[in-house]
Formats: sequence, C-alpha cells, structure tokens
Amino acid sequence: MKQVLLSACLLCIAFSAFSQRALNPSDVYKLKSVSDPQLAPDGNWIAYVLSTPDSAKDKYDSDIWMINWDGSESIRLTTSAESENRPRWSPDGKYLTFLSSRYETKSPQIWKLDRRGGEAVKLTELKYGISDYAWSPDSKKIVLIIKDQESIDDKDKKKTTPPIVMDRYHFKNDGDGYLEHKRDHLYLYDIETKKLDTLTRGDFDESSPVWSPDSKRLAFVSNRTSDADRNVNADIWIIEAKKGSTPRPLTTWKGADTSPAWSPDGKYIAYLKSRSEEFSIYDQPHLAMIPAEGGQPVLLSQKMDRDVSAPRWTADSKSIYTVVDDDRTSHIVSFDLSGNSKAITSGEQVFYTPQGGINNRWVAVSSDAKTPNEIYCIENGKSKRLTHVHDDFLKQVNLASVKGFNSTSKDGTIVGGILYWPSGKPTNEKLPLILWIHGGPTSQDDYAFDLTSQMLAAKGYAVANVNYRGSNGKGMAFSKAIYADWGNKEVMDLLGAVDHLVKIGVADPNRLGIGGWSYGGILTDYTTASDSRFKAAASGAGSALQLSMYGSDQYTLQYETELGVPWKNADKWMKVSYPFFKADKIKTPTIYMVGEKDFNVPAAGSEQMYQALKTLGVPTQFVVYPGQFHGISVPSYQKDRLIRWTEWYDKYIGNPLNQTLPPKK
Repeated sequence: MKQVLLSACLLCIAFSAFSQRALNPSDVYKLKSVSDPQLAPDGNWIAYVLSTPDSAKDKYDSDIWMINWDGSESIRLTTSAESENRPRWSPDGKYLTFLSSRYETKSPQIWKLDRRGGEAVKLTELKYGISDYAWSPDSKKIVLIIKDQESIDDKDKKKTTPPIVMDRYHFKNDGDGYLEHKRDHLYLYDIETKKLDTLTRGDFDESSPVWSPDSKRLAFVSNRTSDADRNVNADIWIIEAKKGSTPRPLTTWKGADTSPAWSPDGKYIAYLKSRSEEFSIYDQPHLAMIPAEGGQPVLLSQKMDRDVSAPRWTADSKSIYTVVDDDRTSHIVSFDLSGNSKAITSGEQVFYTPQGGINNRWVAVSSDAKTPNEIYCIENGKSKRLTHVHDDFLKQVNLASVKGFNSTSKDGTIVGGILYWPSGKPTNEKLPLILWIHGGPTSQDDYAFDLTSQMLAAKGYAVANVNYRGSNGKGMAFSKAIYADWGNKEVMDLLGAVDHLVKIGVADPNRLGIGGWSYGGILTDYTTASDSRFKAAASGAGSALQLSMYGSDQYTLQYETELGVPWKNADKWMKVSYPFFKADKIKTPTIYMVGEKDFNVPAAGSEQMYQALKTLGVPTQFVVYPGQFHGISVPSYQKDRLIRWTEWYDKYIGNPLNQTLPPKK
C-alpha cells in the first residue's frame, strides 16, 4: 500500500512539473499589479488597488480590494468599467473613499463607500478633476489637490483647440505635455456642508499635504522662489486649515525638503532633506526632523550613506519607518529620534510604501525575484505575505533561477549584478547572454520580479542585470561617479561584468546581446559604440547625440548644471555625444523603440541613431508606439515589444532553445 501511495505521489509531482511551461509574451495579460495598501483605523483590514489588464479594451482596469489582517478573507469593493484608485479610510473608520471618473463622471472625483455596506456614492461633484486628497484626523474635512484649468462649458466649447503658449524655463514634461502656468493648489472640502474653499493661490505648485493631529493645520511642499523652474528648492510650509490663511515656511534649505510626515503627538515633522543645494539627480536625501513650531532640523540618517524614502511615524512618536535602498534590496528601516537605525525587514527582497503604525501593525508592498508585487503585513518586526494574487499564474510557469554576483571593472571598482539562468539549463553550460541595462541612471536592479529579464531567460538566454556606477544602492559617491562623464565608467562596469561572466564559463563570448530602456537604451548606444562584440542590441527610448536633446527633453536644468550651456561648453557636449559621432564604429544590428509622445527621451534620440545605422548599412529597425509616453502602458504594445526583442535577438544571436545559429555573413 505504501509503495502504491509513493508511486502516485511521484506521478503527481512529475505531472505537475511537466504541466508547467515557459513564460511567453502573452503573459502580459495575466500579470496584475498590486499597489497602495492602506491600513484601516482599527488595524484589522487593508484596502489596496489591483490593476488587471483587459485584453478586449487593451488597457488596465484598477479596482479597490480589501483583505483582513490574517489574510483569510479578501473582498472586491469596486467593479465599474472605469478605474478606481487612491483608497483612503476616514479616520473615524466609517468610510472608505477613492478617486474615480466612473460612470458619467468626466473627471476624477472622490467616491465614498459606507463600511456598513451599500454602493459607493459620489462625495464630490466638482467642475475640475482631483489628483490627490487627504482626510483630516477629525473626519470633518478633506484637503484636495486640484490643478488650475480653463473653465470649459460644453455649449461654448470651441471647435479648434487654442494655441499652447509658454514662457516658462521648464516648459514640457513627459505625460503632461507642454506646460503653461497651470498649477496644483490646495482646497478644503467640508464633509457636512459640501462647501469647497480655496486654501492656496499663486504661480507655484503645492504637493504632499499632511494634517496636524489636531486637524487645525496642514504641512505641504512648495517651491516659492522667484523662478522655481531654475532651481530644485522645495520647502515645507505650514498653513492654518481655514480660508484666507497665509502659509509660513517651516524649512529654508535652498535644496529640496520633501515628503513631510507629522508626528502623532504633534511636536515634529519628519521629512527628506537633499544633501545638495543644487540640482543633482545623484542626490540621496537624508531623513530629517524639525519641530512643528519651527527651529533647526536634525539629520537622523547622517550615518547611513544610502537612499532613504517614505518616512512614516510610529504611533508613539518615538520612531520613524523608512525605506532604504541597499545593494539590490530595499528594506524597511526604523530610526529613533537620536538617529539610531534598526532593520525591520531583511533578505533578498524589496519593500515599498510602508503604511500604518496602528497597534504596531504595518503594511507594505513587497516583491522577490520569483514573485510579483504582493501585500505584506509587518508586526513586531516580522513580515508575512497577505495577498496571493499571482499564485495561480505562477503555478503554470517555470521561472529562471536568480542569483546575485559581483564583478570587478578594469579600474578595480566592484560592481553588483543579478544573473537570470533559464529553467532546466545545466549550470555548467555556456549560454548566449543578454546584458539588460536598467534606466535612471539613479535606480538599481534589485531582487524584485523583473518580467523582461524573466521573459528573455524563458527564451533560453542567460540574462545579466548590472548596477553600474550611477546606480543607487551603494552610496552617493558611487552614484555621482558619472557626473558630467556619461558613457565612460558605466560602460567600463557593464563590460567588466560581461568579461567576468565569460571568464567563469557562464556566457558564450561569441553570442552576446545587449539592451535596455531609457538610460538603459542610452547606455546600449554608448556600449555598442565602444565595443563591437555584441551580436544584437535593443535600444529603447534612448539617445546618442546628447547635444540635440537640449530643449527637446525635460532635463535642461540637469544639462546646464552638469555640462553647462552648449554654446559655452561644446567640448563637454561633444564628448558625451560620442555614440552618434562614432556611429561608423557600430557594427551591432540594433532595433530602436520609442513612445510617440515621449517628452522624457524624445523620439529624435532614436530616430537619429536609426538613420545613422541605416545610412551605414548596419541592420536596424525603428518601432514607434502610437500615443505612448516614456513608459509603454498599453498591454498589446507591451506584448509586441517583448516579441520584437526576442525575435531580434534570435535572428542575430541564434535561438538558444532550438540551437539555431544566425546565418553567416
């Protein structure tokens, strides 16, 4: 009998393994996105947003869900055809609100769900859309963020759109388009009377409003310098929560003070303070604290040379929870008011956006190399996964194994990377390698689930992610090492990682590919102009003739800070534009991709390189995704991009699954 049971068990295991399959591009439609967890005032329920791809409508639909603290019960709260987001609990626990332009609503408004049951009802009926909001602790008012807009009456609507007129230094932004003087301002909404009062005015933006515990004041972030577009100043301001109040500055640092969080006892405001007064994308802010009535700030994370974000107070006002990026991980770390830190989470995992602090209960989004984002609860220093949104999908597929590695660049710099190894491939076999480069550059490849790298590995390629100099996770000096010297140390680090993987017998030196998006696309161009060993490349939303990007993209302030203006510093601009001027050195067949409406790295950056390679007779292709910004958000386009990448690599490197090689030239 035991032998029969054992045989049956082994048969089930074998069948389960056999029934699993490799990832394929159509899985874009099966992967969901979990975000924005919010712990209820009683600490027993968590509301969150679940975004699901809709293949028929070719878009993502976001709904509000709720799960209890032990994860035993999950409830879908919204089901409309339009998306809902920004779930927020009323502090008295009676309501759950969210933003949506559902049904006949033409702009995002606040909708209210009574926790006792029933359909959601529209709480606000304003002429303009709400971009964000926050409940007052006494549950009597809500602060709204609304952007200035021209009043449009459907009866008087003009047939021709009026011209867009700009006189700002910073005049365009990806996703927003061309910028005029339409600013984000704060408004107060009274729950009982439904009266809306204007709280702030002027030619400047306000963001990140947070209430004082007594509901009498608001702290917010604003740059109120004479020409806000030309600097990175952001100060924290305090204003009485009533019409006609005048805000007063709480901080006066010439750099950026952001992300305010009011202590529950009302005494302090925690925030993020930039290290530099000048513009620097490499800046990694400190956690700071300042008395709410004014005074000198105290830097709490000064001993920690890492990127700190998302400050949240504990209920006793004695500690602040944050997220710290550290060498391929992001973990929740608490700081006491003396600056002593303690890691709350650990392991090869990433955590985002901690929320809560109620009865020492916290919630956060987390991911690891084989699990997309899920909601985790954290209590008494221990984390536990709550949602299992992706379990059914993950049971169907074989994923690549993921392992960290370190390599040494030719100048001795030690660089961290992540290697994806295809499922079922022997570890002693040399494989064709794709070097897939992250954007930013101030970002990092980490142990979160990476669909692109997993998809390439599913096609039989080994895939390497490398945290080149310029990346986060290893301190500010490591990040700032590429200041005004783009395409030098990063390329050295990328090539050093490839050399390492070839040397240890992982990568086939004759079958190498490279690619990336944004700064990953830019580094693809830099690398193929520096080294001809790569057989295929995919440059997404990149640029090479950096001189032509001045005034074309949204980074003029960065350019002028790092390189100076082109008419006075042409030598620096020419130096960082070397991929275009060395286009005749590029022998790698390259596919270029871009979003049609990308103002982050405009299409011209890819068009120029495509045209250069076309002129030179190097195999190339140019793909434009209509209506898309810097990020490709349409599911069918995401699928198309994955297909084109893998087909391009298969064509010029050779398909690893069936061992076909590209035709000899």
